[in-house]
Amino acid sequence: MNTRQQQLQAFERLLDVMDDLRAQCPWDKKQTMESLRHLTIEETYELGDAILNNDLNEVKKELGDVLLHIVFYAKIGSETQDFDIADVCNELCEKLIFRHPHIYGDVQVADEEEVKRNWEKLKLKEGKKSVLEGVPKGLPALVKASRIQDKAKGVGFDWEEPQQVWEKVQEELQELQAEVQANNQDALEAEFGDVLFSLINYARFLKINPEDALERTNKKFISRFQYLEQKAEQLGKNLSDMSLAEMDVFWNEAKKL
Repeated sequence: MNTRQQQLQAFERLLDVMDDLRAQCPWDKKQTMESLRHLTIEETYELGDAILNNDLNEVKKELGDVLLHIVFYAKIGSETQDFDIADVCNELCEKLIFRHPHIYGDVQVADEEEVKRNWEKLKLKEGKKSVLEGVPKGLPALVKASRIQDKAKGVGFDWEEPQQVWEKVQEELQELQAEVQANNQDALEAEFGDVLFSLINYARFLKINPEDALERTNKKFISRFQYLEQKAEQLGKNLSDMSLAEMDVFWNEAKKL
C-alpha cells in the first residue's frame, strides 16, 4: 500500500490535473455545479453497483469518478471565491471531531447505538430543528423511508421488538386487502405505501438494507429473464408466442443455475 506521503502526493496530482482540465478542456470549462449534479448521482449509483457486485477493482475506479466530482465542485467554488477543497476538508474534520466526543472528548459510550443517539443530539445542537432535516428530499422513496426510520430511531422513537414490527406489517396488509375488496382506488395507494413503509421498518430490525435486498432481487430477476430470452431464441421463438407453461420450464432451469 502507499505511504501517507504518497497518498498526499497523489491527491495533489489530482488537484493539478483538475486545474489543467478546467483551464484547457472545452468540456470541463463549460461545466457548472448544476450541469454536474445528475452526473454525480449517476456515478454514485455506479459505485453502489460495484459494491453490491463485490468487484473491488471496479469500486476503486468508481471511487475515483466520485472523487473527481468532489474536486470539480471545490474547483468551481474556488473560482467564485466561496470555498475551496481545503475549506471542504477542514469543515468536514471539524464536524467529525465535534460529533465524536467519545474520541476527541471525555464522553463515554457503551456501544454503536449510543454513538448514533449522541450523533443525532449533536446535530440538533448545530442548529437543526428536526432530526429529519438530514434526509435529502431528492432521495428515492425506498432509501428515504429507510433513512427516516433510522433517524427517528436515533432519538428513541422506535419499536422495541421485531415481532411488534411484523404485527404492524400484517395489520397494514389487512388494511390494504380491505381497500382492495372495497375497490376503493383512492385509498389503495396510501395503504400500499403503508405496507412498504412497515416492511422497510421490519427489514431494519432484521438488519437488512432494503435497497440492497431489492437490488439483489432485481439482478436475480434480470439474470433469470435473460436466460429465458436466450432459450427462446435458441428455439427460434419469441417470448410473446410462448405459453406460461413453456416459459416456466426455462425459468425453473434458471433458478437452479
